Amino acid sequence: MTTTNHRAFGLTIAAIILILDQISKYAMIVPLALKEKGQINLLPFFDFTWAENRGVSMGMLQADSDTGRWLLVAMTGALAMGVLVWLWREKARGDVLGFALVLGGALGNIIDRVRYGYVVDFLDLHFGSFRPFFIFNVADAAITFGVLILLARALLIGDKAQETENSDA
Repeated sequence: MTTTNHRAFGLTIAAIILILDQISKYAMIVPLALKEKGQINLLPFFDFTWAENRGVSMGMLQADSDTGRWLLVAMTGALAMGVLVWLWREKARGDVLGFALVLGGALGNIIDRVRYGYVVDFLDLHFGSFRPFFIFNVADAAITFGVLILLARALLIGDKAQETENSDA
């Protein structure tokens, strides 16, 4: 597969993640009115729970002011541009997938921060009172899986497999 095909693949995956993220957030905000309800119980271990994340991952770097909000938009926008450049240059399809998941998720969360001043989170996995994760959204899940793919490929596959994969392109 050529680099152009990898780019199209990556941009398509990123666009799908962005669309799924924004549709799911729209569903929570408008038809389900989750913000007003606060929580919708679905399963003994999974709920839709409204959360407004004004920080970055795991609530770090809280942006409680307009200046902080726009600094986070600028910072995450710069990171998304870096991921796009990396995706654009990447030749290994597996790495392109990882970068695409990260890019689509980052763009989804950036749109929220621009529109609302916070990121809309609503997926709440729990076992009783134990929550293995913070409340998250589709974009967060995509970013996490993308990073895991990139780490696994970097740590487990190594350069030889990538060289073979690249020479087959």
